[in-house]
Amino acid sequence: MAKLKLKKFRLTKKVFSVPYILFLLLFVVIPLVLILVNAFLDSDNNLTFDNFKTFFTSRANLIVLGNSLLVGVITTAFCLIIGYPVAYICSKMSSGKIIVLLYILPMFVNFLIRTLATKAIFIAMGVELGMGTVLFGMVYNYLPFMIMPLHTTLSSIDKSYSEAAQDLGANKATVFLKVTLPLSTSGIMSGITMVFIPTISTYAISQLLSNGKIFLFGDSIQLSFEQGLYGVGSIMSLVMLAFVLISNFVMNAFNTNANQVRRSLW
Repeated sequence: MAKLKLKKFRLTKKVFSVPYILFLLLFVVIPLVLILVNAFLDSDNNLTFDNFKTFFTSRANLIVLGNSLLVGVITTAFCLIIGYPVAYICSKMSSGKIIVLLYILPMFVNFLIRTLATKAIFIAMGVELGMGTVLFGMVYNYLPFMIMPLHTTLSSIDKSYSEAAQDLGANKATVFLKVTLPLSTSGIMSGITMVFIPTISTYAISQLLSNGKIFLFGDSIQLSFEQGLYGVGSIMSLVMLAFVLISNFVMNAFNTNANQVRRSLW
């Protein structure tokens, strides 16, 4: 009987998915359920809606949320402005992949170490820590997340499209605006998603690079849990999760439109 049971057991795709499902259950689903439950409980574990009232009536919390969104937008804009030319130039070079790898290499170092090193450089140069240094640290930490999808998308564009446009009389600027840019929209959307979402929920970077002057939403969530305000901290986590889901929905909508543009060009 034991031999028959062993023969029936096969290594299928379902078997390999079991560890992944268990990991999601333990470290994603259960924590989200606990956060959702804590959002409706007070310090005595009684059902309440006071946590919502505490958060949404607090002007300080709403200001911190607004500042986080503003920092996220500015960081994403700077990463796109810097990252697109870099990715475009690298996509045209034979050694472009090596250059992109050099941009990615710092990501192998823990972000906390990178941030502390950046802070030490600013202090050595006599630069005053504040919003400017925070934005610099954000761009420095998340720029590779913009360059990677852009370089992948730009490198995959068939050169025959540009050549065909030039044969029809288009100059380089027109080729870029009418062909390259529309075809790279999916990479732009992926880069924006990969930068904006982690930026609005980040913590520690703002505290370290501003000496505690700049307080963002991720820092506020961490502080709430450290102070034992699990209900308010859970509400803030749910608000951040809502912004992440909305951002993903908007980016997917733009990505769908980008794919339609690509089909029309083809």
